[in-house]
Amino acid sequence: MPPLPVDLLRWYDRHRRTLPWRALPGRTADPYHVWLSEIMLQQTTVAAVIPYFHRFLDRFPTVADLARARQDDVMAAWAGLGYYARARNLHACAQAVDRAGGFPRDMAGLLALPGVGPYTAAAIAAIAFGHPVVPVDGNVERVTTRLFALTDPLPAARKAVALRAATLGEGAEARARPSDFAQALFDLGAGICTPKSPACALCPWLGACTGARLGIAATLPAKAPKGAKPVRHGAHFHLVDAAGNVLLRRRPDKGLLGGMLELPGTIWRAQAWTMADAVSHAPLASAPWTSMGRVTHVFTHFTLHVDVYAARIDRFPNVIAMGGGLVYGERELDGLALPSLMRKCLDIARRAGPAET
Repeated sequence: MPPLPVDLLRWYDRHRRTLPWRALPGRTADPYHVWLSEIMLQQTTVAAVIPYFHRFLDRFPTVADLARARQDDVMAAWAGLGYYARARNLHACAQAVDRAGGFPRDMAGLLALPGVGPYTAAAIAAIAFGHPVVPVDGNVERVTTRLFALTDPLPAARKAVALRAATLGEGAEARARPSDFAQALFDLGAGICTPKSPACALCPWLGACTGARLGIAATLPAKAPKGAKPVRHGAHFHLVDAAGNVLLRRRPDKGLLGGMLELPGTIWRAQAWTMADAVSHAPLASAPWTSMGRVTHVFTHFTLHVDVYAARIDRFPNVIAMGGGLVYGERELDGLALPSLMRKCLDIARRAGPAET
């Protein structure tokens, strides 16, 4: 027996999650809320996103407010969510939507927006505009591989899984309620068909699940083995003047942590830095640098070890001559667009406190 949309929708009507971006039953979803939540949820959990979502709406209540905000303010509101290219694309997308007078209502128009890929376009189209498409995120991917016992490993099998997932929405009930059906799939994956120890006995599609019948549901989706994560090394410098001002700089717009503020530092490389080698790249090599300790930060594709050095001087020389440095007061730091890595570096430097000149 194939999985019937009506069974899933009945379950969803009883068990749907209450989420701040989700419209109440019978209401139409706000495309701004749907889009914002989907961008935030990329590589991030629902629990982590909810407070950021509320703070964003408090600060930028409409897409027009977001479009007209300074990029630094957007990056500061995003700081801590990671994957900072999302924030730059978010701002660019808001500006494009504002210029157009609203979100496109079709897949082609949505796909043309900055930072909007096939999944996000499908999610907005289904949830906000009622298009009968099935957005395939990690939850839907997992549900689909288990329903049909698709054992080919991801990511190579991803396209085949998406094609099979699209068939789930072919029934009349799914086409009549595309917004609810898409969100029902998300909720099924998040609450029942979980990565570990799925609650198969509670699943509305248990009778249709080939993976459960074969006793392999919990092993799916199969994933190709990951190689060992490479390790990189860097050094960053906490330079403070007598008034308590801190020297920062801005990273290039393109690349990892693009456009974010940071403590000045070395490149990140495979070889560890000695203190003498690292300090030769400091913004003021003659300052009385002291080792504060090491910070470890895990990115998607590598692990980074950062040695933190601190020094105090009477006053800053011309910051332009120091690699385009930017000086901020200690009290300003909490409101700046600093990535989590730099917050860790600041914390370790503040705990020990640099040596006095």
